[in-house]
Amino acid sequence: EQAKGEGFKVAVGRFPYLFNGRALTRGETQGLVKVVADLQTGRLLGIHIFGAEASELIAEATLALKMGCRVEDLASTIHAHPTLSEALREAALEIQGKKLHKPREG
Repeated sequence: EQAKGEGFKVAVGRFPYLFNGRALTRGETQGLVKVVADLQTGRLLGIHIFGAEASELIAEATLALKMGCRVEDLASTIHAHPTLSEALREAALEIQGKKLHKPREG
C-alpha cells in the first residue's frame, strides 16, 4: 500500500511457510514472506517476513533492498534446501510467474 501511495505500480509475490520444507519438518508453518517490487523495473521496494526465524531471514532481505536488487536477482540467488530462506526466492519467483514448491492455483 505504501508503494502504491508513492505512485509505484507494484508486483507482489507471497510464499507461505506452509509450503516450505524446513518449516514443515519443524512444525512451524505459521509464517509468510512477501516481496514487493516495481512492476516496470523489477526493483525491490519492500520485503515483509513473519514467522519462525524472521529475524534471521531479514538480513538477506535488507541487503537486497540496500543494494537496489531486482526481482530477478533475488529469484536467481541459490539457497540450500531445505531452509527457511528459500521462501525469499520462492516469493520472488512468484512475481516472475514461476513456482517450485507452491502448488499451482486453479
